[in-house]
Amino acid sequence: MAGSEPVTSPDQHKPGNRKAGRIGAVVTALAMLAMLCGNHEGRVEDLWLVGIAVVLLGIVIGDVVLRRNGLRS
Repeated sequence: MAGSEPVTSPDQHKPGNRKAGRIGAVVTALAMLAMLCGNHEGRVEDLWLVGIAVVLLGIVIGDVVLRRNGLRS
């Protein structure tokens, strides 16, 4: 079985849809920010939710800027 299939590395596979990845990241960040409205009392959860949402949005914005400037293919 293994001899009939070519061996490939993960970077040789076709990349995923870029637009779907961006939309997924933005939807996830919005869902995380929606979780701020809850019945929890501590603020540690809020800091984590906001922090991870900001990181996700920062990655999406950074990707858009780098691709627009031609620094990323």
